[in-house]
Amino acid sequence: MQLLNTSDTYIDSELVKQLPGFTSNYRTVNGIQLHYILGGQGKPLVLLPGWPQTWWSYHKIMPLLAESYQVIVVELRGMGSSDKPMAGYSKKGMAGDVSALLDQLGIERTNIAGHDIGAAVAFSFAAHFPQKTEKLVLLDTPHPDENLYKLPMLPTGGGVHPWWVAFNQVRDLPEQVLEGRFHFVQNWLFDQLLEDKTAINAFDRQVYAQAYTSQDAIRASNGWYQTFPEDIDDSKGKRIEAPTLGLAGRAGYQMLSYALPPYIDQLDIKEIEGSGHFVQEERPLETIRFIQDFLG
Repeated sequence: MQLLNTSDTYIDSELVKQLPGFTSNYRTVNGIQLHYILGGQGKPLVLLPGWPQTWWSYHKIMPLLAESYQVIVVELRGMGSSDKPMAGYSKKGMAGDVSALLDQLGIERTNIAGHDIGAAVAFSFAAHFPQKTEKLVLLDTPHPDENLYKLPMLPTGGGVHPWWVAFNQVRDLPEQVLEGRFHFVQNWLFDQLLEDKTAINAFDRQVYAQAYTSQDAIRASNGWYQTFPEDIDDSKGKRIEAPTLGLAGRAGYQMLSYALPPYIDQLDIKEIEGSGHFVQEERPLETIRFIQDFLG
């Protein structure tokens, strides 16, 4: 049984030392403190992580991307070292946090990419702040829409059953049950959704486990799921004007191919072979190549 290690080795100030040229930073926006990692030069590229991870999910691709872009990895409201308020977890609201952060950094227009929940926020950013969006990259996840209401209660045998989407809707109970034990959920998800089980190694898993061990962290991250009905309403009638790239593993490719065309006019979807859900960690070089070819 793998136990949770709460060593200081896994805190931001130590982790960022592994990425020369990057710094760990904080800004107060919309009444909360956001944590972000900054490095590189060139046109800005915002990277938004997903559940159940942190900014560290991009650590394999950040150094090479920083050779061409100013890379800004933002931990969303409720994630990692960012504040964990009781409300404000709609994707439109969190996109507003990113917009306010860019205003403070003096960035008028940006490329933006997101994975998992971060992809939903990136989509919402492009939908609600088109004047600030150069190009959009969605990694293996679409924005919530009414198809979520069709998810079956029971497994159908068609891949991994996404039981956590319903479980994370439950209020109060998950954080009581999983405080100090959330790494069991994370390890199960990684083992089920990775094609290459070694792509997220023991060190990486400790980083993510430490970030989600507290009741506040579990409550806040579940807040991203509990706003799905609001997010679905926010997506109705929205069109993405920015050129958009969808990158996904085999299962995610099928999902993006079905979910994205109704919302996006300039859309290109690429499958990253040999990858599961965590594309930037499983196939970092292929992910970088696709992103660089798309952004220019």
